Amino acid sequence: MRIISGKYKSKRIQAPKKLPVRPTTDMAKEALFNIINNLYYFDELTVLDLFSGTGNISYEFASRGTSNITSVDANFGCIKFINETSKELEATINTIKSDVFKFLENSTSKFDIIFADPPYDFELEKFEKIVDLVFQNELLTENGLLIVEHSKHTKLDTHKKISYQKKYGGNMFSFFENSEEELE
Repeated sequence: MRIISGKYKSKRIQAPKKLPVRPTTDMAKEALFNIINNLYYFDELTVLDLFSGTGNISYEFASRGTSNITSVDANFGCIKFINETSKELEATINTIKSDVFKFLENSTSKFDIIFADPPYDFELEKFEKIVDLVFQNELLTENGLLIVEHSKHTKLDTHKKISYQKKYGGNMFSFFENSEEELE
């Protein structure tokens, strides 16, 4: 995997083969960050990266100037790799080894962007639970954005909080906005 843009542009990061991960493809990641770039200033963001795996998404945010990043994953090896890589990059990434669902149930922090990249083989109910927990526990700032990466075969387009979706090959990003209209 490589970092697409910013301070660490073109830096290649090789994750150990034993990690149970499926990093976001470069094409999909570049398209995603183009969308985010049109909505936010990276240096002002508070980001939560759920099911962070290799830290691929967290490194991209750090490279573009985001300094308030939290990465959550249940796998010790993934957290260790993110800690080692962020130290090598001199990037500030707060890591938390936790079950993502327990983290979402207990967190009291608010984030501008929450990115979730759960295993593609999750049942639809688990994907929906992520969305529901984020909104029930009010984890997004006003005008915050939850982005869920999933297979094109996972149908999140009927969720009541869905704003829009973007498809890149076999990958799909579903966007859920915490907009002012919903709050009224």
